[in-house]
Amino acid sequence: MVDRVLVTLDGAVQDPDAPLLFADDIGVLRGDGVFESVLVRAGDACAIEFHLGRLRRSAQALDLPEPELGKWRDAVEAATKEWGTDREGLMRLVLTRGRDTELSAPSSVTSGDLAAAVPVPTSYVLVLPVPLRVQKARTDGVAVVSLSRGISVDLAQAAPWQLLGAKTLSYATNMAALRFAQRMGADDVIFTSTENRVLEGPRSSVVIVRDKQLITPPAKNGVLPGVTQRALFAEAEKAGWKCSYESLFTADLLTCDSVWLLSSITLAARVNSLDGLRMMAPDNAAEIIELVDRGVERAGAIGDW
Repeated sequence: MVDRVLVTLDGAVQDPDAPLLFADDIGVLRGDGVFESVLVRAGDACAIEFHLGRLRRSAQALDLPEPELGKWRDAVEAATKEWGTDREGLMRLVLTRGRDTELSAPSSVTSGDLAAAVPVPTSYVLVLPVPLRVQKARTDGVAVVSLSRGISVDLAQAAPWQLLGAKTLSYATNMAALRFAQRMGADDVIFTSTENRVLEGPRSSVVIVRDKQLITPPAKNGVLPGVTQRALFAEAEKAGWKCSYESLFTADLLTCDSVWLLSSITLAARVNSLDGLRMMAPDNAAEIIELVDRGVERAGAIGDW
């Protein structure tokens, strides 16, 4: 049983212990790239078409070359097959701008030099074991602290170059927030805006439950559109739930029936405490989890959407 799988966009399975990235890769030097995290379950890359669509939109936001989705599908299939069917896996689709090819003497650049200097993107698919924290979050929920992101909900539309709706490799701030939460004795974070609006988690979408209604903040507020959240909404609407995208205040987190953090790997993690305040499990907690599982399952594998 392999513990890691690495596949490049030519479909070739690589040695995961062999060097792959150059030291001057712009994704490493500047975090200039995009990625997707995909759950591998029962031999399928869950909701892969949604993930590929979001990868494409993120690449467009960064002015990266258009991803060749056919090649990505082939690489995903090869990686999934290599990983096997007997356990879950965490798949990452990584696309960077490639090596830093800026020329040092612009005055001498010819058209041929300029063409040669265009970076070739770095692209690969990596599968790893699912982190241990995931099962605990699924079964026990997560303790969460709310942290201000220090931005307005208007920033995404006023300053699109901030890339708030893209899934970029620039995750240092998100990881710093999670480390801060751990020092506070919590598991995760819900970011808020300067107007005390609910945004998202460092690696999750926020969904609240109120009676028979599911609500999540809209993308226009500067949150990343969630694949798992979208799958939940699609399944919940079939089951008679009302699903909506609405701006939420932090007070809404305390007055609703339950709060959930949805992500592609953990899937559904119920917030069991918020800023030290215990939040009891609602009667329909098992139904929410089942809707998420069913929604992701019906999202299907390659070609289903």
